[in-house]
Amino acid sequence: MSVELDVFVGNTTIMDKEVYQLWLNGYTVNDAVKVRIEGGVMEECEASAEVLLSDTMDQFRTFQMCERLLQNPAKLANQLLFQIPPDRQAMLIERYYAFDDAFVREVLGKKLSKGTKKDLDDVSAKTGITLKSCRRQFDNFKRVFKVVEELKGPLVENIKQHFLLPDQLARDYAAIVFFANNRFETGKKKLQYLTFQDFAFCAGQLINYWTVGAVDNMVEDMDVDLDKEFLQDLKDLKILITDKDLLDQHKSLVCVALRGKTKVFNEMEANFKNLSRGLVNIAAKLTNTKDVRDFFIDLVEKFIEPCKSDKWTSTDVNLYLTHYTNSAHILDTFKHQTVWTRYMGVIKSCILRMYHE
Repeated sequence: MSVELDVFVGNTTIMDKEVYQLWLNGYTVNDAVKVRIEGGVMEECEASAEVLLSDTMDQFRTFQMCERLLQNPAKLANQLLFQIPPDRQAMLIERYYAFDDAFVREVLGKKLSKGTKKDLDDVSAKTGITLKSCRRQFDNFKRVFKVVEELKGPLVENIKQHFLLPDQLARDYAAIVFFANNRFETGKKKLQYLTFQDFAFCAGQLINYWTVGAVDNMVEDMDVDLDKEFLQDLKDLKILITDKDLLDQHKSLVCVALRGKTKVFNEMEANFKNLSRGLVNIAAKLTNTKDVRDFFIDLVEKFIEPCKSDKWTSTDVNLYLTHYTNSAHILDTFKHQTVWTRYMGVIKSCILRMYHE
C-alpha cells in the first residue's frame, strides 16, 4: 500500500512577532508561555502546552543567537546563518531599538555610564518595565552614542546609516544622544510634566539651528556640540535689557502691536521687562556649561510659569513671542539681528512646545 505525502522544505527562519515582543520585554520562557496561553494561541493552533513551551523556548533561543547581529544591524543582512527576508529584518531591527517613553524619560540627559546603569533597578521598579528590558534599552542608547559621537555629517543620517533605523526612530535617538552629550537637566520636579517627545522636539530645534552643523555640515561632532561662537555672540543681546532707552522702545513697539489683540494685554504690558530680562539672560549665560544644562528649567521658571500664572493661552504666547521677536528688528540701534533671529526662532518653538495648557 502506497501513501502519498506533500512535503515542503524551506530554510526561512520562523519568527513570531508576538513571541519576539515578549522576549524584548524581558519575559522568561514560562511567563511568555502563560501570556500566549491567555491570548488563546492553544485553541487557535490546536497545540498542547508542551508544544507551546517547546516552541517558545526554540524561538527565544533563536532571538538570543540573533542578538549579536541586531547590535550591529549592517551584519544582519550579510550573514548566512539565518535566512530572514528583508522586511522581517527591518521589523527585528526596529523593534529591538524601540524604547519605552517611560524608560527614556527617566534616563534622558544623564551620562550613559556604568553609574547610571547601576540605577536601572530603581528605574525598573518605578516604571514597571522589566530590568532585562531596561538594560537592553540603556545599552542601545549607549551603543548608538559611542558609534556616532565622533562621526562627521548629520547626526540623524549617521544613525540611519549605521543602525538602519526608520526616520522617526533615528530622530528620537539623535535627541537622546544630544541630551546625553550636553547633559541637559530633565529630572527636576518642575519639568516632570514634559514628555520625551516634548524634549525630542526641542532637541531637533537645537540641533538644526544652534549646533556647528547648522552652519557647516561637515565639521567634527557637528550635530552633538552647540556652536560656541554663536553662544559667545549671544552675550551681545544683553544690550536689549541693559540699555534703558532700547528696553523702553522695545516694550513700546511690542505693546502697540499687541493692543486690542488679547485679553491678557495688561499682564503682557506689566510683565514685559521681567519676561524680556528672563529670555535675554538665558541667552547671555549659555557660555557656561551649568547654564546649558539648566536651559529647560530656566525656560519654565523665567517665562512659562509667569505666563501661566497670568492665564495666558498658547495663542497668547505665540502672539507675544512673534511680536517680541519682530519688534527687535525695527530698533535702529540694535545691530545683532542675525544672532537674535537664530536665538529667538529656537526659543519660540521650544516654549510653544513646552507650554501645556
